[in-house]
Amino acid sequence: MSKPSCKKTLFLNPPSYEGFDGGAGARYQCKREVKSFWYPTWLAQLAALVEGSKLIDAPPRGLKLPELLPLAKEYELLVLYTSTPTFPNDVRVAEAFKAENTGLIIGICGAHVANDPERAVLASPAIDFICRKEFDFTVREVAEGRPFAEIDGLTYKVNGKAVHTKDRALIEDMDQLSWVTPVYRRDLHIEDYYNGYMLHPYLSLYTGRGCKSRCTYCLWPQTISGHNYRVRSVQNIAAEMKWARDNFPEVKEFFFDDDTLTDNIPQVEALAVELGKLGITWSCNTKANVPRKTLEILKANGLRLLLVGYESGNRQILLNIKKGIRLDKAREFTRDCHDLGILIHGCFILGLPGETKETIEETLKYAIEINPKTIQVSLPATYPGTFLYKQMKENNWLQREGTELLSEHGTQHAVVNYPHLSSTEIFAAVDSFYKRFYFRPSKMAALTLDMLKSPTVMKRQLREGVEFFKFLWGRENAA
Repeated sequence: MSKPSCKKTLFLNPPSYEGFDGGAGARYQCKREVKSFWYPTWLAQLAALVEGSKLIDAPPRGLKLPELLPLAKEYELLVLYTSTPTFPNDVRVAEAFKAENTGLIIGICGAHVANDPERAVLASPAIDFICRKEFDFTVREVAEGRPFAEIDGLTYKVNGKAVHTKDRALIEDMDQLSWVTPVYRRDLHIEDYYNGYMLHPYLSLYTGRGCKSRCTYCLWPQTISGHNYRVRSVQNIAAEMKWARDNFPEVKEFFFDDDTLTDNIPQVEALAVELGKLGITWSCNTKANVPRKTLEILKANGLRLLLVGYESGNRQILLNIKKGIRLDKAREFTRDCHDLGILIHGCFILGLPGETKETIEETLKYAIEINPKTIQVSLPATYPGTFLYKQMKENNWLQREGTELLSEHGTQHAVVNYPHLSSTEIFAAVDSFYKRFYFRPSKMAALTLDMLKSPTVMKRQLREGVEFFKFLWGRENAA
């Protein structure tokens, strides 16, 4: 039987705030400390499944709506990726496209609309459908022209009322998914994608979905992908990585953006061995609990850096957010990484439940003690659909939400306000944390040494330094 022909489909990560990283799905969407853009992997996955489609990632290209609207008449189906703070903006984009082509079918996907599909689909007459849960094959079936009523995981309108089809089952055989890297090659400009801690140019993709952890703030496992970590076969991943290595000779580092690649120890060890055969440099997300034996295997097979969610240096806060990590184990893990020469980008969050001035200081001292190569200090991302959001609402700790999660420039607002710790104090603590961590003589000396070793590193770190100071200045003026 021949495959159904597909509607001419455009997948769009819509234009938004200048420099806004709309494609960042794992933690939060916002403008970063230094120029940073993640690959729009979820949209690329859809584009890989829909024959003849086109993917446009507007923010990294600096594309504005007037530049995109002429495309409206060229397509039959438009699928937008959205987030909680950008949803009103993305609805306006949908409305503008519909005005240009009234016959254009428009759907929206992403964790925000999956959490409240009825409100989302009724937000505008321009929206024809909303995708719920894992939406890969939902979108493909829409593109193939199947009636909405026959497509699992869809919310659409009939006579102005929301209609929900039955939930779509999560994908168990992840090898069913097409590779995203050919879509990157076809539709994206990889030099647009920067990160403050990865080699440039880099390339990121998923090898699986879901996360066994129950962190209260983490968006995607609670709204889309669930807590069962489902993985592609090692053979499938290795084949795509070989293709990517050969077709992206300019790429210096490959990043596996699974929530926690090391959740499945046998899988990640087997994958590392195959990556070692390919001779590529790679990095991934992890928890601070990987055994040294596993770290040795990963390092021996091309691992350069780990992105580690430490979050807090206070034991009770880690319990409050169900992090599932002990501080002594995290310290041991970090010592092992330092000993093996594995670099760490450490992630911390200030303002989580239980936070006080004293625990912020405790976390800063902890960060200085374990001394990651680089750090990221965030405010809590209180997104609908997460346990953290519900907890904040129930306790009346949340003073902003929706579009107010971000400033007019796209940077994070401090949205949490406790009786004993104000949002202003939490906001100010982020700047102080960065300055006290980086402006130590030993850290400054290490960064200077890195620059002296490489003109490329020097050029990049000087640029990032300017961006970092502009970011801090902008935050202080937005407080």
